[in-house]
Amino acid sequence: MSQSHEVELAGERLIAVAGKGLYWPSQSTLFVADVHLGKDSAMLATGIPVPFGATTETLGRLTQILHQTNAQKLVLLGDLWHAKQGRSERAYGEFIQWREDHPDVEVVLVEGNHDVKSGRLTGNVRIEEVAEKTLLHPFVLCHYPQEDPSGYVLAGHVHPAVVLEGSGRQAIKLPCFWFGDKYGVLPAFGEFTGCATVSPNSRDQVLVVADSRIFSVSCSTAA
Repeated sequence: MSQSHEVELAGERLIAVAGKGLYWPSQSTLFVADVHLGKDSAMLATGIPVPFGATTETLGRLTQILHQTNAQKLVLLGDLWHAKQGRSERAYGEFIQWREDHPDVEVVLVEGNHDVKSGRLTGNVRIEEVAEKTLLHPFVLCHYPQEDPSGYVLAGHVHPAVVLEGSGRQAIKLPCFWFGDKYGVLPAFGEFTGCATVSPNSRDQVLVVADSRIFSVSCSTAA
């Protein structure tokens, strides 16, 4: 196991990192999905008792992975913010400060379902908001996993995970990168996001994230 794993998609070399990002070295571009900033604030606003600080931690991890890859462009594959209620003055202030701390990084946001509910970004965020199926050849930037004739789709939304089973019937559910023939799905980047068990086929490549390590598993290992 290591902190990164190289993959080839649409003839391009990319590096999946254990921090739940996918780095494209030739274009100095980092892809992440489902950041869900402000989810802790949104849950607290509805009376659900959760620890405060998830937004701070998520932004810190985003900074860390940018430094790790030295990416000059960050593509967010949907759901930057969890909900409008999560945009508290404190949380949004942290986000604005984070953006000011990375002035040289170009940031692109593909509109996801939670972005629609949260509304347009305000303030001097300098983030380009684009629609589903934006082309970044040879990739098609999406939030929803789907096939597209224009290129290989990179998406999020699902929060993919697989269940690994041991010989003694032990089982553990872990987030993963899921790369199929026509599209790839990134794990959810944010805190409190949860995950959904996916069912890859024998041709798919699955990279499991376990803390600070990432490793490939066969479909026979993943339940």
